[in-house]
Amino acid sequence: MNGLGLADLIGILVGLAVTLMTFSYLIGDNLFFRIAIHVFVGVSAGFVIVLAWYSIIWPQLVVPLIAGDLSTRLAWLLPGILALLLILRASPRFAALGGIVVSFLVGVGAATAVGGAVVGTVFPQINQAASVLDLSSVAQQPSSIWTTLFNGILMLAGTISTLAFFHFGARSGTQNLPRRQAWIEVLATVGQVFIAITFGALYAGILQTTLAAFVERVEFLMNFIAVLLG
Repeated sequence: MNGLGLADLIGILVGLAVTLMTFSYLIGDNLFFRIAIHVFVGVSAGFVIVLAWYSIIWPQLVVPLIAGDLSTRLAWLLPGILALLLILRASPRFAALGGIVVSFLVGVGAATAVGGAVVGTVFPQINQAASVLDLSSVAQQPSSIWTTLFNGILMLAGTISTLAFFHFGARSGTQNLPRRQAWIEVLATVGQVFIAITFGALYAGILQTTLAAFVERVEFLMNFIAVLLG
């Protein structure tokens, strides 16, 4: 540890302490694990606040209001007022004024999410599903034709059956309960299989990422012990 500076040594010791406190959950929920979680949440919240201040609030709101010309100040006056109203949400007395801004943010966020889902997910999925059976690019290779045809049919079946899983209809009558028709029920069952496979793949990816982080922390501990003993 002779080649380490004081700041490096403190960083290593803090990282070691937080790692051991996090690993203490293996023996059950305890005070040290809860402290580590609170530290992680606090550091994350502080990082987000500092990043928002120096990346958004200061350069895009405060600086234009202070150093900008009249037209710039007028353009940023309304966002500044909305930001102040949003801060008032912390006060029970003036929380209703901040509710106007929250409603505006929810509406804009919902519109952005719907637009992003349609443009970024629905349309690309439709285009991909429509082009999976395009055999023009592999017309000279019979083996590739069968592979492309199989992949296309599988993708179409997965897309249609998955959409059918989320389809419900309500019949008129005394018990107006959501239900599916028989043929849609069959498709929904197939779609449930595709959904389960998708969730399994997602879980495997999350597990792989978690294991990579775990291995990195174990390697950190081993390196620290090796340096300490050396």
